[in-house]
Amino acid sequence: MRIKLTTVYVDDQDKALRFYTEVLGFAKKADFSNGPFRWLTVGSPDEPAGTELQLALNNNPAAKAYQEAMFQQGQPAAMFYTDDVQGDYERMKARGADFTMPPTDVTASIIAMLNDTCGNRIQLVQLARKSWAAQ
Repeated sequence: MRIKLTTVYVDDQDKALRFYTEVLGFAKKADFSNGPFRWLTVGSPDEPAGTELQLALNNNPAAKAYQEAMFQQGQPAAMFYTDDVQGDYERMKARGADFTMPPTDVTASIIAMLNDTCGNRIQLVQLARKSWAAQ
């Protein structure tokens, strides 16, 4: 069993697609519509057959309330792992990303937090080189 798809709810799919591709650097995987429904996914260009992230229009009142509460609390809607959080921070900042936390050392990792322009906070994570599981 493996995870193939996960979802982030967004308030504007076109704006989300621009952010996730042009700022974060993901590649568009699927984009098709059926009436008012639009199926839109992105994924890592480094893993063409890897997990996809669905950018789903958040038109559900319950999901919208949850999304707003998580944003207000500063909780990330998604975490993306990187081998170079500082380099990604600089690259994304140059592309206009709104970081709420610059790269910060925390237990066993370096993290940074940014807004995705569509109602979510996104966390970047660079794990420490030493495996904590090996202790």
